[in-house]
Amino acid sequence: MNIENKTLLITGIGGFIGLRATELAIAHNMHVRGLQHSPAKAKLAQNLGAEVVIGSITDPVAAKQACQGVDIVLHTAALVKEGGALEEFREVNVGGSLNMANAAKNAGVKIFIHTSSAMVYGFNYPNKVTESGPFYGDNNPYCKTKIEAEKELLKLNSPDFGVIIIRPGDVYGPGSNAWVIRPLSLMHQRKFFLPNGGSGMMNHVYIDNLIDAIFLAIEKEAYGEAFNITDGQETTWKEYATRLAKVANLPKPFSLPASVVKFLIRLQCLQQKALGQEVDILPESIDFLTRPYAYSIEKAKNQLGYTPNVSLDEGMEFVREWLGKIDFIILSHAKAQRRKEEGKNKK
Repeated sequence: MNIENKTLLITGIGGFIGLRATELAIAHNMHVRGLQHSPAKAKLAQNLGAEVVIGSITDPVAAKQACQGVDIVLHTAALVKEGGALEEFREVNVGGSLNMANAAKNAGVKIFIHTSSAMVYGFNYPNKVTESGPFYGDNNPYCKTKIEAEKELLKLNSPDFGVIIIRPGDVYGPGSNAWVIRPLSLMHQRKFFLPNGGSGMMNHVYIDNLIDAIFLAIEKEAYGEAFNITDGQETTWKEYATRLAKVANLPKPFSLPASVVKFLIRLQCLQQKALGQEVDILPESIDFLTRPYAYSIEKAKNQLGYTPNVSLDEGMEFVREWLGKIDFIILSHAKAQRRKEEGKNKK
């Protein structure tokens, strides 16, 4: 399908992936609409030139309204965090995804792109694992519900309603909370540690590379297929975190055994809960930093003609430039958190 002049609906349009997808889609002469639960985030997309429906992906009425007159749906909205109640994840990641897909199909949408995750392979997977798996939930609600959502969505795939699964690695770039803002905030607070010497694999994919792959999958009409999307590099967490610290002019992170890091985080969680504070990091986060291997992207290269155009050097330079404009936000977040903790301790 030629994407030019097509109408694209992006769920979670005010998020990191959604906003960049909006910018690049408009640059490709697409008409962009969004579905966003948060009015504040919706405003960010509206400022880029998108029409936005305010509502949740779990709401059939909002989904139906958003899908009217749409050619393609890019479903990026999801519940993403280290842990929590399985049913909470299932409601959004499975129920919300199916709600959107059914609304899209009923509205005559031609292509439904589901942004899944390479976490469908769990935390302990074979080296260069391919799209055929194996798949492991590893008792993690995010992993489990991403696997479940894929299975249910692929049942809807047909020649008239093409479902395409995109499994990104760790998506970074200007505005990335998970892999840029949050790590830097923790580094500012001296709370970021590299487990096991940072030997775990950071399967990074620069945001523009991911969007390129999505557009290629649409153009190729790769219905019923799933694709791993990363930058195709074997980068350890030590290298990634060291580069990230450098572009933010921060010291290199310390390293500790994974078991020790988890123990320290558990203690911090107990302290924060006792003080009535919001827990800012869970022990499960360390599992994401100790994954042992890279994912294979050979299928995307061969079937889509995907080539990661932005290298890690270039991506980090873009992050550096962005930080130069907004660094005060990260600094103020760290300072505000410290003031909040100090205030609690004084009471």
